[in-house]
Amino acid sequence: MGIPANTTPLKAVATPVLAPPRSAAINAASASFAGLTSKLDYLSPEDLESVRQAYRFADEAHLGQLRNNGEPYITHPIAVAAQCAEWKIDAQALMAALLHDALEDCGVTKAELIERFGSPVAELVDGLTKLDKLQFNTREENQAESFRKMLLAMARDVRVILIKLADRSHNMRTLADVPRSKWGRIASETLDIYAPIAHRLGLNQTYRELQDLSFRYLRPWRYATLSKAVAKARSRRRDLIQKVQREVETAFANAAIPVRIAGREKSLYSIYKKMDTKHLSFAQVTDIYGFRVIVPHVIDCYTALGVLHQLYKPLPGKFKDHIAIAKLNGYQSLHTTLVGPSSVSVEFQMRTEAMHVVAESGVAAHWLYKANKPDQASSDRLGTKWLQSLLDIQDETHDAAEFWDHVKVDLFPDAVYVFTPKGQIMAMPRGATIVDFAYAIHSNVGDRTVAARINDEPVPLRTELKNGDVVEVVTEANATPNPAWLGFVRTGRARSKIRHHLKTMAHTESEELGEKLLTQALRAEGIDRFADVDAAYEPIWDKLLRFTGSKTRRELLTDIGLGKRIAHIVAKRLVLLLADSGQRPDALLLTRERFTAHESASQSSITLDGSENASVQFAKCCRPIPGDAIVGYLGRGEGLVVHIDDCPVAKKLQHKDSERFITVEWADEPARAFETGVIVAAKNGKGVLAKVAAALAAAEADIVHIDMGHEGAQNDVEFRFVVGVRDTGHLAVALRNLNRTAAVMRAERRKVSTVGQSAAGAG
Repeated sequence: MGIPANTTPLKAVATPVLAPPRSAAINAASASFAGLTSKLDYLSPEDLESVRQAYRFADEAHLGQLRNNGEPYITHPIAVAAQCAEWKIDAQALMAALLHDALEDCGVTKAELIERFGSPVAELVDGLTKLDKLQFNTREENQAESFRKMLLAMARDVRVILIKLADRSHNMRTLADVPRSKWGRIASETLDIYAPIAHRLGLNQTYRELQDLSFRYLRPWRYATLSKAVAKARSRRRDLIQKVQREVETAFANAAIPVRIAGREKSLYSIYKKMDTKHLSFAQVTDIYGFRVIVPHVIDCYTALGVLHQLYKPLPGKFKDHIAIAKLNGYQSLHTTLVGPSSVSVEFQMRTEAMHVVAESGVAAHWLYKANKPDQASSDRLGTKWLQSLLDIQDETHDAAEFWDHVKVDLFPDAVYVFTPKGQIMAMPRGATIVDFAYAIHSNVGDRTVAARINDEPVPLRTELKNGDVVEVVTEANATPNPAWLGFVRTGRARSKIRHHLKTMAHTESEELGEKLLTQALRAEGIDRFADVDAAYEPIWDKLLRFTGSKTRRELLTDIGLGKRIAHIVAKRLVLLLADSGQRPDALLLTRERFTAHESASQSSITLDGSENASVQFAKCCRPIPGDAIVGYLGRGEGLVVHIDDCPVAKKLQHKDSERFITVEWADEPARAFETGVIVAAKNGKGVLAKVAAALAAAEADIVHIDMGHEGAQNDVEFRFVVGVRDTGHLAVALRNLNRTAAVMRAERRKVSTVGQSAAGAG
């Protein structure tokens, strides 16, 4: 926040230079409260005095601190507060703007701010403060955590981001005094993060300024060249622009429509991006200049459009109605591009005064309305959907980097507009899919989505939405999110909801597995009754949790299910604690468990039917199926991994980690098909693959994957299938069908994969 200042005005020069040292008198004037007072005439006398008290506190806190150009440091908070005053923000936010560096740079505590200025002001300041006191592994991690804190504070109170953007704007205006080695990082951060946030919240004036300033410091020579070209074009076209303005004013006067006409010039960065992305020369960029036509009422916007279309010919396909369908950030205007004098294309934007305020100030328009027109409806809803989505994402994402990844995908400039079957319009980011749409309606709809129709036609869930689509989502009560959705969803909300559901499901299943394993381990130690959490067992559980380092009983059971802790070790410790309280192992149970430990029907085995989902993985090295003799390996953090008992990978792990193996067995009636490998050697020829596939289909074996290797045209070919079967008997039927096929020379099961073996065999 405390980037040193610079007094050089923004000019079209290749390399920004330092201004000459300023006099003490000028420094003193810029550091005084008087310069700010003239912008605070909208405050009550009481509020003005509160802001003055915050200034005095900040001035005293920063006493003796100077910026790199010799100015007193207090000039920076004053400049930030002045920018906020332009938006007519309330006294609390102005106080926070003046104090925003006090926590970070001056050793002032949050408690002190609460005592002096109240909790709301202290919370605003805290939301703006970087996390310097915490230890992070990297600067990127620190930055991600800082943005997470700022964005969450912003979601709860949008004034946080307004102050932050004012702070960043002043820092960018005064970037020339910062060592040149830092220009790239600061300007890139501004362009990638702060400018999109400003645009997302409708702060278009701030958005354009941040883009141009970033461009100036990232590409100084290109900035200078383009700036000179625009200046020359401006002088060449001055007469043309004045002629257009006169003709337009005359047309509206004849139509008796009161209008205010303002010129608009495309920002340097926008021109540069258009030239870069569309490979245009400067002369080919035709929409550098335009006009804003500001009228009293909404109906006048459409009347003004008719007047302009009678005056000049419109360019086909260049009309957009952002009044009927507002942009996501609240922006409303009619846009049209007309062919003016000398065949020069000129863009016109028609809007009301209220729309103009929103177009330039976005969410800040709320305070501008309150200050200028207290009786007019405020723009409270501007940006609130996106702000609320930040809180939703935070509820499900506790990792700062992951949170920031989710937020970045929502900082989109474009949108598509689609309809629900009932005709409700919804704005979605460009590239959004049906799953994004489902989660935008409600998380429960997203979680239970199974199919969809667009314009009454069935479509895959990964289908991207287009403008005007009527989207119908089909749900089922028992459906759950598919992990594959993460590969194509576009919005941060959908991504975080899917990940949260998958993590919750995995933890729940791991907890259940952990409870089974601990019960099994306790029975092996002669304890039949599981130590429930009640008054008698609470002290024992407290001691056990201290021993394992777990925070809760649920966390301990989940860790056991994930293989992070060994059930037998935890059970032995629990038996000792129970013995201290007077409970002894059951000798009969202990004998019976040890006697049946080698039997497959042992009561201590885990039964598998394929419905275990994330808590149990079936190793891809050997791909076990019902009917195989199997063993279970508790991978470190992977949960339970099931191998065929003679799998080489499992034997290697047994040699190294025997205590992590547990007894597992198949259920009598598995709940689904299981994947296994099949190798088919056949004579190469026309239609051979179709014949092999038909043989598998006749056996009702599903083909999940096929690999033909990289051999060229040979007499013989080898197919490597992954097929879904019910059990070993079903597999035998499939292999028999294959071996009876005329073109097939040999078909057999492939038990051990030679590719991609992981330590646990599950990768």
